[in-house]
Amino acid sequence: MPAFTRREFVKNAALAAAATQLVSSLRAADAPAAPALTQPVTRKPLPAGLAELHWLEGKTPAALPGATWGAPWPRGKHAKGTDFTLRSTGASGKSLPLQSWSLAYWPDGSLKWTGHALPADAPVSDGYELSAGTPTAPAKPLTATDSSDGIEIDTGLIKARIAKSGRTLIPLITRDGKEILRNGRLVLLRQDSLQAVGEPQPFSGEISEVVLEQNGPVRAVVKISGKHAVAPHGSSASAAASSQSSVARAWLPFVVRLYFYAGGDAVRMIHTIIYDGDEKTDFIRGLGVNFEVPLRGELHDRHVRFSGEDSGLFGEAIRGITGLRRDPGAAIREAQFAGQATPPLAKWNEQVTRNLQYIPAYNDWSLFQSTADGFTIRKRTREGYTWLTSAQGRRAGGLGYVGTPDGGVAFGLRNFWESHPAQLDIRGATTDTANVTVWMWAPDAGAMDLRGYHDGLGQDTYEKQLRGGLEITYEDYEPGFDKPEGVARTSELFLWLLPATPTRARLAELAEAVRTPPQLIARPEYLHACGVFGGIWSPVDVSTPAKAELEKQLDWYFGYYVKQREQHRWYGFWNFGDVMHTYDSDRHEWRYDVGGFAWDNSELSTDLWLWLYFLRTGRADVFRFAEAMTRHTGEVDVHHLGRFAPLGSRHNVLHWGCSAKQLRISTAANRRYYYYLTGDERIGDLMREQLEAARTLVKIPPTRKLAATRESADRARPKIESTSLAGLGFGTDWGSMASAWLTEWERTGDERSRARLVASMATIAKQPRGFFTGSGAMNLDTGAFDISTSDRVSVSHLSAVFGLVEVCAELVQLIDDPAFKKAWLDYCELYSATPEEQQSRLGTRLRGTSLRQGHSRLTAYAARAKGDNALAARAWDEFFGGDDNRESRAARLETKRIDGPAVLNPVDEAPRVSTNGTAQWGLAAIQNLALVSDSLPPR
Repeated sequence: MPAFTRREFVKNAALAAAATQLVSSLRAADAPAAPALTQPVTRKPLPAGLAELHWLEGKTPAALPGATWGAPWPRGKHAKGTDFTLRSTGASGKSLPLQSWSLAYWPDGSLKWTGHALPADAPVSDGYELSAGTPTAPAKPLTATDSSDGIEIDTGLIKARIAKSGRTLIPLITRDGKEILRNGRLVLLRQDSLQAVGEPQPFSGEISEVVLEQNGPVRAVVKISGKHAVAPHGSSASAAASSQSSVARAWLPFVVRLYFYAGGDAVRMIHTIIYDGDEKTDFIRGLGVNFEVPLRGELHDRHVRFSGEDSGLFGEAIRGITGLRRDPGAAIREAQFAGQATPPLAKWNEQVTRNLQYIPAYNDWSLFQSTADGFTIRKRTREGYTWLTSAQGRRAGGLGYVGTPDGGVAFGLRNFWESHPAQLDIRGATTDTANVTVWMWAPDAGAMDLRGYHDGLGQDTYEKQLRGGLEITYEDYEPGFDKPEGVARTSELFLWLLPATPTRARLAELAEAVRTPPQLIARPEYLHACGVFGGIWSPVDVSTPAKAELEKQLDWYFGYYVKQREQHRWYGFWNFGDVMHTYDSDRHEWRYDVGGFAWDNSELSTDLWLWLYFLRTGRADVFRFAEAMTRHTGEVDVHHLGRFAPLGSRHNVLHWGCSAKQLRISTAANRRYYYYLTGDERIGDLMREQLEAARTLVKIPPTRKLAATRESADRARPKIESTSLAGLGFGTDWGSMASAWLTEWERTGDERSRARLVASMATIAKQPRGFFTGSGAMNLDTGAFDISTSDRVSVSHLSAVFGLVEVCAELVQLIDDPAFKKAWLDYCELYSATPEEQQSRLGTRLRGTSLRQGHSRLTAYAARAKGDNALAARAWDEFFGGDDNRESRAARLETKRIDGPAVLNPVDEAPRVSTNGTAQWGLAAIQNLALVSDSLPPR
């Protein structure tokens, strides 16, 4: 095959053709020429330099609070600083306002990923075309004025003031000169024991730093950081004096980002808290966002709304005038039900108007989602009087509203029921000002309990932990390591500042925007043609029965986990987004209570499987599932401050419970996909946290327990005394660091990150056995590894299954280092080679290799790079486990319905399916199809 540069291909061929040649860059420098193994799938050619976009859910959004997305470009296509223009597809082809910025660069400095924003008042189209050109200016450009005491945002429809100090984050938002929202702040309720007596202690968020990260003309982003401090006595956060023991310190750090779009009346909020308390004395009773809504007008013209399931809506007036003994008049009743201003009292039935004061008015309203399966709406006339149960349902939509014909606020919490317990409170609806709280943790649920789930069970030595706990429950326990120290939780909220009470249909549309915020995305063919994410995935191809069979199985596995999440209720504030690790067929239950078999915590790259599956399918349900997992695993499963920061925790009953604090869980490799597809700033923060993560390994060596056990001492990495050196494995550890450095270099052009990346690659290649040397001492400042003086071979079945394959595919594509490429290809080729070939090439037969099916994609990678048909055939043999294994594999995909007294609720189980196996099978299937599909044995 002739060698083409990426630039030459983009210049001389359409992007669809270029995509089929992308993996030719994987060819080893010294490999002989060979015919291509993969033939292109016939697809409609895509115009070079034009990104076609569509709405993720496949339909135009009825409510658009603004939209942000990421778009990739082929290497060399667009220079840094290129302007972009957006046009709607169809006959009109109208040019739309657009704001653009860079997300990542190719090594030649050209744009690799760009971020874009569409204003809230843009005409909505089924599709769009993004290309280089002069952007259209918004009809109402957004402006942001940054001064010493605050930031003023004007979207053209609303004006918001953001404070730079104090306890109030958003002092005021107006619309048409009217106050719509004021005194927006963060609230926290704390108690010092689980069953505390008396009122919880109130705290409120205190600002420490405010940064205007992006300043129009379409989109503005404001980042606010701080901690929660004791609320002043008499503040509205406390209904009564606290009887809890006083905690005067500021604690529970927060990071809040506020998003504004030109022409919009909505504010999007990304809210993150980081737990830094003592889980035995600092119990969170409530966590929320609080604000005030000025109310103008008569009580019968004030309205409350709560969304239910689908398009369902609860709606009532503060003082109802329907159902009375005396009829005020049809026009009056109809206006109130619709939320419109009722006719003047003179037009009412006089029998009603003279007795209005005897109709109860309801001051306080609450929607409480206690579980994933039930919510209750209540109201009361005022404090001290009983609550009435107004309605009940299963899964609330997370949207509320309070207001009048003269203005109001709709407020929403995304993943409301999925992240239970959640609560929406309205107080003071009969006064001049309603007080609203969106509770991410509902006070009515009781205190949050983050304590450990057992007392250690006598595991007070490394020997007992290794030979006891790990042996029987697969749990890696260590005293003091099961604390939620520095774990985080991110929530997404929306506020709409409205001129009047919307129609019920409009509120249902806003509720849908809360559930599934509008997201633009490029199609799989275009993403693949741009060469992003290493070229080791390809769009869905069912052109042969054998390929169609694998596509069907990929679909089955994803659908199975969607169903398992629902049937086993993998929901809750700290749990939503994760999946379980291993099934217990005796109990017909996932092993939620068995040590290391419970929550998966990204084990064996579940995140990567889901994201690569989305890239190739473009399915909205896959994106949303992967999105929830990225939010969870990046926040909850990682320590963001304290002793363990910024490492993640291995799988456990508690997400933070395992004493194995590891780079392979916190790795930026799991976050890159969502970041580049959406431009999400919080995910960007999480990846940047990892740049110096290896330094924590100096304090908490991953092999400390192995080194302390006599019989395992020979397997431990060398003890390193220097604080400038850390022992890293070349697989899970270095792969994670390489992902962080690569991402930072791509995002910013940071030369230090590139230098450390290049130095680490070069010194791995120089090791006596390359990747088979296994590990080394890395200089934390330069990234270079010490060169081992031993030619001993070391290999682990886990080295390549936590993102190493994916990051190496990108590094080989981006950095020209023939020695590193050869070292990586040697590893890919020899890991699953015959013992005889291993003996011939390495001087020894490998021990400890397993996960042969998952590693088949390494063989496929080497086959594609070398143009070796024999290796390609071997890859499929490893994948299928032998020619006679297809039928038994198909049997594993069958589910059995379990119901009746054997289970609490009916479940569909496939006992032979595990999350480890699913993730590795999925990645192997996806990557083998991309690399060696022509060698796939026929069905």
